[in-house]
Amino acid sequence: MGKYTFKGKAAVSVAAIAALALTGCANVGGGGGGEETSGGDNGGGQEGGVLTIAETNAFTGANPGYTKANLDINGKVATGTREGFMYVNPSQEIQRNEGFGTFEKTSDDPLTVEYTLNDPQWSDGNKIDKADVMLWWATSSGYYDDGDAEAKTGKDYFTIAGSTDILGHTDIPEFSEDGKSFTLKYDEPQADWEIAMDQDYLHPAHVVAEEAGMTEDELLTVLEDSPKGDPESPKENADLAKIGEAWDTAFNFTKTPENDKLLLSNGPYKIKDIVEGSSLTMVKNDQYNGEHQGKLDEITVRFIGDSTAQIQALRNGEVDIMAPVSVNKDTIDQVKEIDSVNVLQGQDLSYDHVDLNFGTETFKDKDVREAFLKTIPRQQIVDQLIKPVTDEASVLNSQMFVSSQGEPYEKATGSNEAQNLYGEVDIDGAKELLDGKTPTVRILYNNENPARVDSFQLIKESAEKAGFKVEDLGDPSWSEKLPDGDYEASLFGWVSPGVGTEVLSQIFKTGGGGNYNDYSNPDVDKLVDEARSNLDNESRVDQMVEIDKHTFEDAYGLPLFQNPGFFGVSEDVEGVEYQPNQDGAFWNLWEWSRK
Repeated sequence: MGKYTFKGKAAVSVAAIAALALTGCANVGGGGGGEETSGGDNGGGQEGGVLTIAETNAFTGANPGYTKANLDINGKVATGTREGFMYVNPSQEIQRNEGFGTFEKTSDDPLTVEYTLNDPQWSDGNKIDKADVMLWWATSSGYYDDGDAEAKTGKDYFTIAGSTDILGHTDIPEFSEDGKSFTLKYDEPQADWEIAMDQDYLHPAHVVAEEAGMTEDELLTVLEDSPKGDPESPKENADLAKIGEAWDTAFNFTKTPENDKLLLSNGPYKIKDIVEGSSLTMVKNDQYNGEHQGKLDEITVRFIGDSTAQIQALRNGEVDIMAPVSVNKDTIDQVKEIDSVNVLQGQDLSYDHVDLNFGTETFKDKDVREAFLKTIPRQQIVDQLIKPVTDEASVLNSQMFVSSQGEPYEKATGSNEAQNLYGEVDIDGAKELLDGKTPTVRILYNNENPARVDSFQLIKESAEKAGFKVEDLGDPSWSEKLPDGDYEASLFGWVSPGVGTEVLSQIFKTGGGGNYNDYSNPDVDKLVDEARSNLDNESRVDQMVEIDKHTFEDAYGLPLFQNPGFFGVSEDVEGVEYQPNQDGAFWNLWEWSRK
């Protein structure tokens, strides 16, 4: 299964895709998880040694903040090679990373936050400095953008998977004389101010500058001197365009790049080599000076798309950890039978869903959208794919929340009428809405994921009973094709970073970085803006419930189910802890060790 991640540390893992990561976000801050049945000891293992982990998706780039590289595996690798001011623990709590730097709110009116770097550096010894911070802020703020999608004028300089809704409310950072501290002032409150500086968007400015054909000082000058973008009066900025193009494209590679500077890291590990479609190896970063020094000398990630093959590799000792995207009862049972392996189980903060593309002629017609959704056999999909794993599995009835989030999920499902609208397959109702029409629906999905193949077949068989012509666009490269929009429907998953609200802007707001299906509702846009600046959690949940209701009224698409999750961990490995969010087992890879 592929997952996208929601960005903004608020990946769907697309595979669902961050913000959300593809696997974008499904979470508002907390929730998910589950009971850990067994697992490695978090105690102190020995220093040194090597470890291999199996992952479903193949690595496609070292910039998971870029729309087309917002894949769960890219983000997982980034947890070992990128550090920032915070990370998220398995309880979905923000943990400050003072080895990188500190930050504190110094004023509520206006909201003002001061950051101080603790001398972090890149793996070539180059200090993270003012140029790095300015580039980091520029990508996430959209400060220079003057693009108007409707008028087709101007330009947005960085193609990010998330949104600019947090840092877009700040002016250019104010730096201390030595450049080690900087201050951000907001023009209105922001619920997600603690996660505003998302490390997925942090890249070495000196490398981006070189790729753009300039020096780091020249890049900094461009960022300091360029005016704020004005969509009503767009102005061409060739130097900014070069910087944006370099940031978007330079870090996209599926094998070891010739320019090893593209592999620079500021985390405990750095990428040593990448074998296309097969594996990626990280080694200790000898220039790392933070608090998360890795214990292992080397970590290899093997890309094994089939769960059965992952199990065989685990049984044979070829891998030490497996964390499949697609989980079924047979998979878990087989792993539990391996004497030398511990199993960690829980509920992932990810969910599978079908989205309808509003940008196509077929689904511009709401009646046709509703007709198609009436044919989706959600209960059958859950019964065949998920209930064998967990008896308590049920159809997911919210776009905003997953069922493990409890009260917010119950509040949403009590309001959105999802069960009444699409609780059961209604072929006759679909035929009535179609009124003799036989629309073609091309469905994009990952045809190397058995669960997605099964879901597609069940949807196809049901939809064709109502008169739809369903075409198979299954493709191993589905995640790269998702942003292009050349399909009527898509079947994939989102996985959440576990905190924050960026999912709202990323996926449901007009023009959002993960709004691949061209959804647009002015009332939703307004609610998104209000929710993201709302500091009261209870009323913010109410706003999200209202957004959720709109998506069902608009026949946006349908959530299918929350994914169960598990890790299989060799008993001679310590430090692995179940993490339901988009980072998965990688969230604390610096603690992994051999007994």
